[in-house]
Parts: sequence; structure tokens; C-alpha cells
Amino acid sequence: MDLDISGRSASEIADSLRARIERGDLHPGDVLPPVRSLADELGVNRNTIVAAYRQLTQAGVIVTRGRGGTRVADLSPVAQEGFAAGSVLRDVGTGNPDPELIPDLSGALAAMAGRPVLYGEPIIDPGLERWALEWMRDGLAPAADMRLTVTSGAADAVERLLAQALTRDDAVALEDPCFLTSIHTVRIGGYRPVPVPVDDEGMTVEGLQSAIEQGVRAVVHTPRAQNPTGASLSARRAEELRAVLRAHPYLLVIEDDHFSLLSRQPFHSLISRGHRRWALVRSVSKFLGPDMCLAVTASDPETAERLAIRLTPGTTWVSHLLQRLTHALVTDAATMAAIERAGAHYAARNAAFVERLTNEGVPAGAGDGLNLWIPLPVPARDVSEQLMRRGWLARAGDDFALAGAGPSRRLRLTVHDLDDADAERLAVDVAAAVRAAGGRLVTREVA
Repeated sequence: MDLDISGRSASEIADSLRARIERGDLHPGDVLPPVRSLADELGVNRNTIVAAYRQLTQAGVIVTRGRGGTRVADLSPVAQEGFAAGSVLRDVGTGNPDPELIPDLSGALAAMAGRPVLYGEPIIDPGLERWALEWMRDGLAPAADMRLTVTSGAADAVERLLAQALTRDDAVALEDPCFLTSIHTVRIGGYRPVPVPVDDEGMTVEGLQSAIEQGVRAVVHTPRAQNPTGASLSARRAEELRAVLRAHPYLLVIEDDHFSLLSRQPFHSLISRGHRRWALVRSVSKFLGPDMCLAVTASDPETAERLAIRLTPGTTWVSHLLQRLTHALVTDAATMAAIERAGAHYAARNAAFVERLTNEGVPAGAGDGLNLWIPLPVPARDVSEQLMRRGWLARAGDDFALAGAGPSRRLRLTVHDLDDADAERLAVDVAAAVRAAGGRLVTREVA
């Protein structure tokens, strides 16, 4: 098939291919020419074709499948958190907090308005800034020179932090398995994700070293309640990773401490006193509700200045009404007590479900966070299909994988809002789904 691809540079060739796809000359699944044959046809270096294909891969336009060749991608939306619209199944893959545990905003809303805010005023509301200085200082090196910025949520902060430091096709170290929004952010930005494996103690040392050797310009990691695994950085692992980073003080380290006030684990940071480019992001969405689109970022002065400049073309500040509402809630003793109870509730309900599941022959462990990361003896998609037949909508681990080393054998479940009867039924159904998919259950020995 004559594809009529033209161009001399990687960008020109990528644009030519993209135009063919957008016009419908190429369809999802169509195979593109091998690198060598296209390079010979256009009379360019093979590395030029590799770079062109990489640009389109990072934009989600094409996919590379090893011996399966390079193909036009299925342009379906990137997997996102939240309820599955229109499903009649009971959704246990939402990643949502329990709405009954989100604090009531009505009392604070009535009392917080105050005077109007005009152009040119401080971007951070003074009350929130005073409180946030103490909140963000917690866990950082005491002598860290810190500046604060407010953004419209953690995802907004991470996107802007990457944009102020990176250019298209720069490499970014991401946890593997990875938070869906981070995958989306890196893909849309045109950056090159480099997977770093995560175990029970967080990012692995070997994985971070390998990513640095591959030329990453930034590292995005979750210090606790990693989504989807629930892993939290241990003190030992944090020190080992800081030791690796000491030789790279200008590598941008972004810590997304999304679970913060709800976490049952201590905060251990990768940011050492001498690191020059860093940012710690803490959002309020998990404990005050996803619609409270506000995050505080603490960073080194240069990163803070560049982040503030990055805010200018779009939203120059987050609504002071939202900032004042946040401040009113986090300085209210009853609200903070409710947040503490919510954190304990999530941990207790997850632990109880793990016990039920283990009793049914599917042993698992409970990490920190809203979700559970369940190991399976068979591919997760087979189990999730069986669960659909039993009335449940679960999320297979494949959605979160970066390395793509085969089908995932993990299932991410959000179960904290199930009552005891539904939790028991789900545990029984997961075990039945494993059996139906050809897996063996583990029988607990009785002492």
C-alpha cells in the first residue's frame, strides 16, 4: 500500500503520518512500514524514523508491538478514574472516596466570603498560606528553602511542573504500575515515560538508577498510598533513593502526596537538603472531596517562580473563595476529627475485606489508600470478565501498566463503601471468578 509519507525531519514525517491518519487513509490497527524500509524510501537516517515514530507513540497516535510491528492506535480515551457511566453493574473500581465521609461544607460556606478579591492581589489567600506553611513543612528537610504555590488540584500542579521544565519527547520516570492521571498527563504532554517498578516499599532503587541512566529529566512518585498498589515509601527505601539522587541535584523530583491527611503511614521524602529542583504536591480532594479542586505545592524558589509564570497564560490564581473554604474546613476541629475518622474507616474496611478474601482462598495484603491491589493466579482481565457475569465491575491491572510485560495478574478494587453483606458476597464472587478463569485457590492451614 502506498502511504504517500513525506518529510526529511522527524517532525515533518510525523506530521505527514498524522495527517494520513486524521484524513482516514489509515485506520486503527493498520501496520506502518518498518523503520528500515521507510528510511530507505525517504532517504533519511533510520534514527529519524525512530524519532518520528516515538513522537507519534507519545501522542498516543500509534503503538509499537515488537514483532507485531508498529500500528495505528485505537484512539479510544485513556482510562480514567471514576464511575463507569451507564453500567448496570455494581462498580467496585471507581477509586472514589466515600461521599458519606466527605465533610459537610454548608456551615463553612455561609461564613467565609469576606471582601472581594481584585486583580493584582496575592495569589495565595493569607489565611490558607499561614496554615499551609506548616502543613507542607511536615516531613521535609528542616532547612529546605521552600516557596508555596496553589493550583487547581494535584494533576494541574504536576502538568504545569513538567511543562515548565521539560520539552516534548523528554523522558519522565513514572511508577509502574502507575496512577492513571499521571499516564494521561505524560501522554498528552508528549513526554517519554520510563517505567520504574514499585514494590511494597515504593520505587525500587534499581529502577530509579536505570531510569536516570536512560536520561530522565523528571521523576514523579507517590510517597505513600501509591495508586494502584497502596505501597508507601519506607524510611530505608527513601534513604536509598535519596542516595541515588544526590548525584543528580538538578533532576526535577515531584512528590504527589495525594492521601496526606488520610494516610495511616508516615511521610518519607525523596527530597534531601541539597536537592536543587523539587516539588511536594498535596491536594485536598481525597479528604474534602474531588470537587474541591485545590492543591498546595511546596518547591524550591526557582521552580516556584517558573511555576507561577506557567500559571500566567491560563488560570493566574485559584479562586480565593475556594481557598477560604479550604482554610475554614482544615482549621475546624470537628472537620479535622472527621477526616481522621475517615482515614481510620478506609484502613479498617480494606483490612476486613482482605481477611474475607484470604478466607476464600485469594490471599492478599492491604496497603494504604482508597483501593486494594489484589494478586491473582490468572490474568486479571479473565477474572474481571467472570465478575461481570456475577454483577460486578472491577478494574484489571492492565490499565495501570507501563512496561507491558504481559497480561496483568492484579485486580484493583474499591471496596471501602460496601456493607458487610456486599463485601462478603464480593469476596465469594472473586474466588468463584478465579476458579472459573482456571486459577487455583489457596487453602488456609488450620493451626
